[in-house]
Amino acid sequence: MFVVWTVKPGGAVPLHSHPHEQLSYVLQGKAEVTLGDEKRVVGPGDLYHVPFQSNLKHEVKVVGDEPFVEIDIFHPIREDFLKKK
Repeated sequence: MFVVWTVKPGGAVPLHSHPHEQLSYVLQGKAEVTLGDEKRVVGPGDLYHVPFQSNLKHEVKVVGDEPFVEIDIFHPIREDFLKKK
């Protein structure tokens, strides 16, 4: 499953975990990404990975004045994303 996210400047994706494998590719902007105990700043062209069935706690905090845009690839698909609200 591919998902495109846009997070506004000053925004964040709060600390969370899931059993799905996630590979994230940054298209635009910069963010501080926390993966477990590791923190790093990512920008356009960078990748980060959340391993399958790891339930690794992770979060994203946008830095700078530009929106942060990334493509996330999930396996298996995120059934919770398919549910209608």
